[in-house]
Amino acid sequence: MSAADNNMVEKDPGAWRRRTLVLIPLVAFLALAALFMLRLGAGDPSRIPSALIGHPAPQTSLPPLPALERDGKAVPGIDSAAFKGEVTVLNVWASWCVPCREEAPLLMNLAADRRLRVAGINYKDEPDNARRFLGRYGNPFAANGIDRNGRAAIEWGVYGVPETFVVGRDGHIAYKLIGPITPDNLDKALKPAIEKALAAPKPAKGE
Repeated sequence: MSAADNNMVEKDPGAWRRRTLVLIPLVAFLALAALFMLRLGAGDPSRIPSALIGHPAPQTSLPPLPALERDGKAVPGIDSAAFKGEVTVLNVWASWCVPCREEAPLLMNLAADRRLRVAGINYKDEPDNARRFLGRYGNPFAANGIDRNGRAAIEWGVYGVPETFVVGRDGHIAYKLIGPITPDNLDKALKPAIEKALAAPKPAKGE
């Protein structure tokens, strides 16, 4: 601070107070920004908990992808009532999503497990592109709904594609994986969550 500034502060004691009030918001903003960057760099986004875990799956009714077949049968859309009674792995995907291509073989492997049901929500996609994607990488979905406007994804608390949920036989969300399925998180996180859901007692009729 210059001599002139010192003289001004001495003559006007309120000047320092006004400067301090101006600086406080800036310091607070910088502190919050630093904390955000620290959390972003150190955290694993796949570990972000979902507020929906442990709660019933959102009421979701989505139309099927036209002309999509599996094993010679038309693949139905998404009906949340179908979640009850069996363990469902729900994958949110899109043909324009590069990581979705990388996880596709792992989803096909999960679909081979007859103890569970693999379903999909096709997010903000074009039907022709979605069909070509599944024709190229394989169709793991026993059910697949079109979410053209992204409303269903919002209700499921989706951050971005791909994301994968495990829904228990009781229709409650048991687990959420943010980001693509990889060999590592498949073995360490997703499969254990699936096994836990499979091992849970079957809900009584009417529940």
